Amino acid sequence: MSKLMQKNKLKNSKVRESLSADARNILGKIGVGKLSYSWLACIPLTALIVGIWSLAATAQEAEPLTPEYVQGVLNTIWIVVAAVLVIFMNAGFGMLETGFCRHKNAVNILAKNLIVFAIATIVFWALGFALMFGQGNSFVGFSGFFLLSEDPATYGLDPFPAGLPISVFFLFQVAFAATAATIVSGAVAERIEFVAFLIFSVLIVGISYPITGHWLWGGGWLSEIGFSDFAGSTVVHSVGGWAALVGAFLLGPRIGKYNEDGKPRAIPGHNMSIATLGCLILWIGWFGFNPGSELAADEAVPFIAVTTNLAGAAGGVTATFTSWVKDGKPDLSMIINGILAGLVGITAGCDGVSYTGAVIIGAIAGVIVVFSVGFFDKIKIDDPVGATSVHLVNGIWGTLAVGLFNTESGLFYGGGPQQLVNQIIGIVAIGAFTVITSFIFWKAIEATVGMRVGREHEFEGLDIAEHGMEAYSGFLKESGALGGGGEMAGSHGDFTGTRLQ
Repeated sequence: MSKLMQKNKLKNSKVRESLSADARNILGKIGVGKLSYSWLACIPLTALIVGIWSLAATAQEAEPLTPEYVQGVLNTIWIVVAAVLVIFMNAGFGMLETGFCRHKNAVNILAKNLIVFAIATIVFWALGFALMFGQGNSFVGFSGFFLLSEDPATYGLDPFPAGLPISVFFLFQVAFAATAATIVSGAVAERIEFVAFLIFSVLIVGISYPITGHWLWGGGWLSEIGFSDFAGSTVVHSVGGWAALVGAFLLGPRIGKYNEDGKPRAIPGHNMSIATLGCLILWIGWFGFNPGSELAADEAVPFIAVTTNLAGAAGGVTATFTSWVKDGKPDLSMIINGILAGLVGITAGCDGVSYTGAVIIGAIAGVIVVFSVGFFDKIKIDDPVGATSVHLVNGIWGTLAVGLFNTESGLFYGGGPQQLVNQIIGIVAIGAFTVITSFIFWKAIEATVGMRVGREHEFEGLDIAEHGMEAYSGFLKESGALGGGGEMAGSHGDFTGTRLQ
């Protein structure tokens, strides 16, 4: 058997040598006999390039690849990518809020953050997009419902390739609308009825947010007076923050949040690892949020990305040292909220401030958020994740900062006070409208389906009470469940990690 194998091996070797000799002869005749194997490897690559080139030439015959057409395609692709990054921020919000809250409410928070994007997509498609961008008056749009219009002018767009396709513009804008609704979720966490949050999400995305958005981004009256909010410090973040503040106020604090003497007590989150990961996801998502708001793939995109990153970094640094000095130790939750505060603060002016201005804006935001969290605790507004401090307070600061630091119109750059005045008008107008409509929405929900879960359900946790499941099934998670301490469920969220046998 071995002799037969050796014989076949020798025969195959001679065949290969013969083929190699023939191949060398052929290559020699066409002048490449002395080329190295690395050069020979380029032959299939060259063939591939020639094939693609021929394909492009064929496509060019069908559709001329003018510079305008190529730029339009690049703009479209970039905005799709940016929209996906903003949509992915829902994962960041979900993880951040879940980590900051107690384990017994994890499923509820995750469910809210997941379903809110689905709700926002349907409602904004049917109603909100037309109210925000449709042709109308300086107060509201009222054309192009259900994306039925195929005329770009209906939504204030130029025809492609000068403008974005309607579908891409809608995808990007619905991601912003969902963000405004998601901000509310964290502030009302751990005690709101699931159905109440769903109804409110429909109302804010379908009515409140698109109307105030139309005032600026839809060509309404705020854009006419010169109010500036490039990516939404006020239009998105403060709107969500105002709605969250009203909801948290009407709901009241969680059971056990305040002692008998009225002093706030800490209710620690159950998983700071997942909260930190959520922060990083949001930070990455902001590179779609702010640069994507340029609505084009041009030289401004990387500039905006850098100002965004600088402000977020500065906010994280100043929040760290502020909490360190204030409380004696660097608080991870403050580091997280400091980064987010810096990102919110730069959102309004990321296109028009210098790099130094971006650092200053973010640094101030990081300081503000630390003291803002303590302020809301003192006035008994229970916000488990600090959403009002991050999004509302620093949304206001970031919008004001445009009137100070914009290199063309800012007060610190010789632009005079007019831009700052315009910013104040926009902040007050959008804030007042959002507070009034949110109050009406919340009160209507309270009078019909109810806002707050029952006391027993709050103690038990919303995962079981509202969804009939646990996020960490099979584990003992409350310290009281181990037989020590005797603390009521709902007063702590200690994760013991003890496995049920």
